[in-house]
Amino acid sequence: MISEDSHWFKNARYGLFLHWGPYALFERGEQVLFREHMDQTAYAQQACKWDPQSYDPTEWAELAKRSGFKYAVLTARHHDGYCLWDSEFTDYSSARQAPGRDFVRAFLNAFREAGLKVGLYYSWLDWRLPAYFEGPEKNPEEWPKTLAYLHHQVEELLTRYGKIDIFWFDGAWPRSAAELRSPELVERMRDLQPGILINNRLGAIEATDTGTENVHGNAQSPGDFGTPEHTIRAEERMWESCQVANWRLWGYARGERWRPADVLLDSLCHCAEEGGNLLLNVGPRADGQLPGPFVERTEQIGRWLNLHGEAIYGVDGGNLTEFITHGRQTLRENFLYLIFRFWHGDPILRVNDLCTPVRSVCLLTTGQELPFEQKGADLVIHGLPAKNPSDLFPVIRVECTGRPVTNQWGRERNWGGDPQRIADWARESGIPACLDGKEEER
Repeated sequence: MISEDSHWFKNARYGLFLHWGPYALFERGEQVLFREHMDQTAYAQQACKWDPQSYDPTEWAELAKRSGFKYAVLTARHHDGYCLWDSEFTDYSSARQAPGRDFVRAFLNAFREAGLKVGLYYSWLDWRLPAYFEGPEKNPEEWPKTLAYLHHQVEELLTRYGKIDIFWFDGAWPRSAAELRSPELVERMRDLQPGILINNRLGAIEATDTGTENVHGNAQSPGDFGTPEHTIRAEERMWESCQVANWRLWGYARGERWRPADVLLDSLCHCAEEGGNLLLNVGPRADGQLPGPFVERTEQIGRWLNLHGEAIYGVDGGNLTEFITHGRQTLRENFLYLIFRFWHGDPILRVNDLCTPVRSVCLLTTGQELPFEQKGADLVIHGLPAKNPSDLFPVIRVECTGRPVTNQWGRERNWGGDPQRIADWARESGIPACLDGKEEER
């Protein structure tokens, strides 16, 4: 049962994902152990020596706050099995190996101190445990021990560190929810942490399910929110798109290309337009420092959010009218926000199919009030500057007398609804033509 105070998640819209562990030593992503079929013992020897001297979660939290993030999720344990906390069930952890530190505790304290909500990621699978991949039928002796290990570690994370706002499971493949006993675990988690939000990666609904529906969940998977990965796909419930700030890898990779700030911001605006969140990932370097390109880009987005955050935080989605020519839209109460991906430079902007009377129009980027006229469902805004007023996306705020609503054209656009409306429009305003493309003789 989702807590009544979970509205913070929908209001937040922007979260920080941190994939960090000893795999950063190899600088080839978070799955280097598996993708390169490395020797497990050799990898573990390196992992146990990993000692990030520059790990300062306070710096991470300060960056997150000034960059506009509202919550953060840290990989407490990824698929390699190395734990970033002091677990009673293994010595393979940051607390009992070279660092001698509980990285999870330091992270949670720093981010809470900065006023951000906090979450922990935990991988079901562990590449060191054959029984996980064999399952209870093939390995009935070891499977109960493996399952107990997983459940006990989740309980540790929820009983030692105070309030955890989000718990982010991953790596359920190839096991089903029944095999993992995830419904039972979720019930226990809610007893330990009332109000916690749990994602949808809880194992396949059917044991025969395969592919990404088991890996990443789908709209029918249990859990409080959906987690489309590397894509933006709206769901009927709460959801967040988890995406990388570079081109592909989640853990730190030397030489990876970084997406520009406008591309990252567009992903955030797209999620907000569709009614979801963006969980933007960074892989810190092995020493604990955040990569410079990530810092530069997220700080630029943070400056944009300082001016335009009301068009993102707490909005109810958008996409009210036909605006794809220029950009994206979001809605909040009586306000319609027009977010310009493309600035055309014309002094006049026409917004069609806005049926609610308009009270005022403001170029939020500069604070300038803009003159307008409205006739029926057509809004014409005047006085737009020729030069783009923002390094990123300018925003126009349209205040209406009530909740903005649209008409059939705004709801159905080009490719939806009854095509008769398009036929009527073509008949009333189009030029009759012959099949060969020549104008019909009148």
